[in-house]
Amino acid sequence: MFQAPSVFQRAPLPPATRESPGVGAPAPGAPGAAKKRDPYFDNVKYLAIVLVAVAHAWEPVMDGSRATRALYMIVYMFHMPAFILISGYFSRSFDMTAPKVKRLITSVAVPYLVFETAYSLFKRYADDSPDMAISLVDPFFLTWFLIALFIWRVTTPIWQAIRHPLPVALAIAMLASVSPDIGDDLDLQRVLQFLPFFVLGLLVKPEHFQLVRRREVRLLSLPLFAGALLFAYWAAPRMQLGWFYRANSAQEMGAPWWSGAVMTLAMFGCALVLTVGFLAWVPGRARWFTVLGAGTICGYLLHGFLIKGAEYAGLFDRYTWLSDPVGLVVVSLVAAVAVTLMCAPLVGRALKWATEPEMNWAFRKFSARR
Repeated sequence: MFQAPSVFQRAPLPPATRESPGVGAPAPGAPGAAKKRDPYFDNVKYLAIVLVAVAHAWEPVMDGSRATRALYMIVYMFHMPAFILISGYFSRSFDMTAPKVKRLITSVAVPYLVFETAYSLFKRYADDSPDMAISLVDPFFLTWFLIALFIWRVTTPIWQAIRHPLPVALAIAMLASVSPDIGDDLDLQRVLQFLPFFVLGLLVKPEHFQLVRRREVRLLSLPLFAGALLFAYWAAPRMQLGWFYRANSAQEMGAPWWSGAVMTLAMFGCALVLTVGFLAWVPGRARWFTVLGAGTICGYLLHGFLIKGAEYAGLFDRYTWLSDPVGLVVVSLVAAVAVTLMCAPLVGRALKWATEPEMNWAFRKFSARR
């Protein structure tokens, strides 16, 4: 993927005293809210962020490997939908009250502004791109998720008010997929095409996660992933990766307009099934990596500098053996270890000024009753 209104953000260990609508812990007052963090969701966050980092590391070296491209397609099918669904799950208590709006701004909007600027400057100087402009309306690389989360969270009261939110969200996603005029501002294609997963998260209840974690579901997920891998291996040289990114309309990818609506429904169904299979295998008890799940915002926002830095330095072009099977294993391990270190509590404390600033100077004082 989600105390801050983010799928990644760290929340205080028991009890949670501030809004925590991310993956870390239920927001106070939310259905099924608990007094302490559930290690299951921290485990989900950590394992998902490792998959995100590894998949990003595969991008520059997977062209010569059909198997790696197939694995990449499988991971991209469900890792962001899983994050988004969990983020929606912990957004159920969000409203437009002053404390929650403050948390939304300081923990989503401010990190977006900081890291969008940082990535733009990094590309300008590390990649020798003097024409690279700082554009806060055109998210660079992975910062799109923060602006998307901001928009989804602000619209939460709408989805909680209407009678059939999921069909409406799916209809919006389908319309977006056939609307090339939407443009790149705020990555609205991704915002709209990923919207159904967030809305589904708003509808999910605690008992649904109990059903997902049953032994029968875990066993059924094994042939599911095996079949998905076989299909992905067949589709790898035939299918555009743009369908997984959801950043463009069907027409922009050179496909018939009607295929956008069809693929939206098909991709939603496939992503949902694989997400269930992934969630079924996440351990429910505390493990050595559970504490790292509370710091995944740092892992998410920092690992991009490692991937892009290696690209700008020409490492993937210089060391062609990284595209070989052994090289792919090395790339995967380096990415996994690096993002693990970036999720450490020490890193989170060091970057708190950017990922979770207090900014009391910018907001009016408000009473707890209000």
